[in-house]
Amino acid sequence: MADLQTKKPAAEKPRGFRDRLGAQLRAERRMLDTIRAVFESYGFDALETPAIEFADTLGKFLPDQDRPNEGVFAFRDDDESWLSLRYDLTAPLARFVAENFDELPKPFRRYQVGQVFRNEKPGPGRYREFTQFDADTVGTSAMAADAEGYMMLCEVLESLGLAGNFVVKVNNRKVLNGVLEAIGISQGPENEAQRLSVLRAIDKLDRLGPDAVRLLLGPGRKDESGDFTKGANLSPDAVSRVIAFTQAAGADRGSVCNELERLVGDSAQGRTGVAELREIDAILSASGFDGARVSFDPSVVRGLAYYTGPVVEAELTFQIKNEHGELVRFGAVASGGRYDDLVTRFKGVQVPATGISIGVSRLQAALAARGLASAEDNVGPVVVLVMDRAAVPGYFAMVKELQAAGIRAELYLGTSGMKAQLKYADKRRSPIAIIEGSDEREKGIVTLKDMALGAERAKEIKDRDAWAKGGEAQVTTPRSELVAAVKKMLGAPRPAP
Repeated sequence: MADLQTKKPAAEKPRGFRDRLGAQLRAERRMLDTIRAVFESYGFDALETPAIEFADTLGKFLPDQDRPNEGVFAFRDDDESWLSLRYDLTAPLARFVAENFDELPKPFRRYQVGQVFRNEKPGPGRYREFTQFDADTVGTSAMAADAEGYMMLCEVLESLGLAGNFVVKVNNRKVLNGVLEAIGISQGPENEAQRLSVLRAIDKLDRLGPDAVRLLLGPGRKDESGDFTKGANLSPDAVSRVIAFTQAAGADRGSVCNELERLVGDSAQGRTGVAELREIDAILSASGFDGARVSFDPSVVRGLAYYTGPVVEAELTFQIKNEHGELVRFGAVASGGRYDDLVTRFKGVQVPATGISIGVSRLQAALAARGLASAEDNVGPVVVLVMDRAAVPGYFAMVKELQAAGIRAELYLGTSGMKAQLKYADKRRSPIAIIEGSDEREKGIVTLKDMALGAERAKEIKDRDAWAKGGEAQVTTPRSELVAAVKKMLGAPRPAP
């Protein structure tokens, strides 16, 4: 009786998480291989780190520090130490470099792809678990390392078919620090919370617009749901100066540098930031990366607290419809920056570093929106039907022949009849179903059913005889020519699955 009253667990996912199937994963793998090839062409090597780190290893750098657990998923180990799921791939890299510092070449250049986790409020397109693909250079303060990252971002997006549909936008945190110094907010522990509030506010400029950001720089803002976000409490004059900084523009990268130099005034840190941007501009120009591909944009600040110098966002410029049916820019798919102090937390000496991070899910969505996802990713395996249980060894032989020829193939492993097997092949998005009953086996032939063409022709068939004949969607071939016939059918133009 007690068992009957036991409550069954709900078969549902936590909010902000998702399941994905083969076609999505194949498309993602194809994209990741393209990114990997670009990174490796620049000499970067792969690294893998654990998904779980000590909480103090990750540090408190997330933009949503006012949320419980500072935006991370954390728990106590059996020795009472706090562990956290990683929220990005950069903090674990800093730990790895510090732990293996003496053995690593300097600079150390690595790329890494993996899942990261954020304990944030989920929403449409905003997940608590997602994939990032990073490339970082650790152990050099040379601006050439930053410029190289921007070049890689351009080449990744162009290799994926997005040439002319993106801009890599660059700014420098030191320039913003100079502006903040000019309005009386100097660096130091006493101003850290206010400075982070300013960064978080500017980081939302693209999404919320200047009016909302003015509120976030000032007293605060209540969103559409009624939630209130505390502001940075800047004076109206200070708010205006920060907004003016984000809107600084010029005809080219050099002109933007000139305007930023005017805005930072006598701030030594601000002038250093402008000088670094000029150095990056010279490297990009010499390498053939003009302002249409890489621009300087003061509105880019990035919300993470650990950035110390140049920061970057790669934005896709084509339009899509949002959930309200409005046309909007697709937006950022990658970001990054310089973080010269992150390894210092462990080593006690400064270890300069810079890197880029690609949001894999957003970039995959962008490719789908542009029709750039490969049609092959939506095609399932060839399915060999089981018409006679005693003939399973022979059916398996067919599968192995197809696989040996590089064709995805599987044997139907259920126990249902032919109609259910064809439904299975259809649900698997199989391009071809292979049928060999006793009659075909006696004649030494097999039947190939083109699943996509068959579904199209079924709309036109009027009687049972026409259905039985199958028309162009169903052909027979000698058993010895199975592989060649399947290749021919796969290569023929067919309706999309």
